[in-house]
Amino acid sequence: MNEAHYIEIDGVMLYLEEARRRAERASAELRADSADDHLAEALERVQEELSELSRRLRQETFFAVPDPQLAL
Repeated sequence: MNEAHYIEIDGVMLYLEEARRRAERASAELRADSADDHLAEALERVQEELSELSRRLRQETFFAVPDPQLAL
């Protein structure tokens, strides 16, 4: 993988983190405004899923061992 590849992956990770933070803020705002619980809960689930997705992307890219190295 070259530097351009890592830049693309990093860009995706930034979008995921931005979406996670936005969901976190929105959930907190809905709770503060006494919105229906299911709305805040949905955003909290999405926040957790985005965190998991980001973790999985990191593991499968930055911390992955390329197949040729497994054969050594």
